[in-house]
Amino acid sequence: MSREATGNSKNGKVIGYVLGALLFALCTSAVAQQQAKLPKIGWLSPGSAASNTSIELFLREFRKLGYVDGKNIAIEVRHAEDKLDRLPGLAHELVSLKVDLLLTPGGNGALALKNATKTIPIVFFGAVSDPVAAGLVDGLSRPGGNITGFTTISAVLVGKRLELLKETVSKLSRVAVLWNPIGQGSEQTWKESQLAARELGLQLHSMEVSSADKYESAFKEAAKVRSAALVVTQHTLASSNQKRIVDLAAKNRLPSMYYRGDFVASGGLMSYGADRTEPYRRAAVFVDKILKGAKPADLPVEQPTKFELVINLKTAKQIGVTIPPNVLVRAHKVIK
Repeated sequence: MSREATGNSKNGKVIGYVLGALLFALCTSAVAQQQAKLPKIGWLSPGSAASNTSIELFLREFRKLGYVDGKNIAIEVRHAEDKLDRLPGLAHELVSLKVDLLLTPGGNGALALKNATKTIPIVFFGAVSDPVAAGLVDGLSRPGGNITGFTTISAVLVGKRLELLKETVSKLSRVAVLWNPIGQGSEQTWKESQLAARELGLQLHSMEVSSADKYESAFKEAAKVRSAALVVTQHTLASSNQKRIVDLAAKNRLPSMYYRGDFVASGGLMSYGADRTEPYRRAAVFVDKILKGAKPADLPVEQPTKFELVINLKTAKQIGVTIPPNVLVRAHKVIK
């Protein structure tokens, strides 16, 4: 082969390498730009990462609308690990990441986010009992500002829970109410329960618990004052300690009413509340609308449309409670 041919061959290889490197760089740059353009959601959870199923439930509903984390959406997650005093700092941290939208499954998280930004859209859902009373929105139909979402109206439902307990437990007169004084929605539910109890002729015992290490002593005190049943209010600490609460209720043979069906699936006696999937489904719709240009101020706060009564007959037998037929016939789900 001539020197000229050899030189041309070498030059061709060099050019090929250069073009290959250039194409690789361009592709890498294009991928990086594509990733950089992904809409970013900041998720603020008051609970712990270990016990938090909320984000999985939300992502399941979000995928139905065509969103996949890492593909066409990016999600930054922060957990307060049941330490509500950490929420403000985590909220500011998410805001500093310049996310496109903020999402939180709780009233305390919503307040922290609202205090952290007046411009980034915020969507709340889950343990948010009365967003107007909490100062989150101006009104349900006209939220105003940069925040909207889904309220569980848990405080309103506490009267129904007490009523069902009274129908279930013969000659019921004293009920313990487990609530968290630093849980925004829980405190309001405790207040509402006192009003409902007076109408039903029931006396309430306050089980005020703000940390998990106080549960054992709280149940002992409830038994000491002869509480004959238990109502658990909706708050993050209770969600994170679901099994512990259910086990303590069984140990003390307390017929218990919960706000969510998974407590009953874990061994609790009964629950009455909004359908669990609805808040996640509606939250996904809110996020979709806002990412497509809608303003939170123009999206009315939504309330539950489906409610369910769940009863565990196995637990009833274990603690010596007979569920009356008029209560059992209203159950949407019965665990045997």
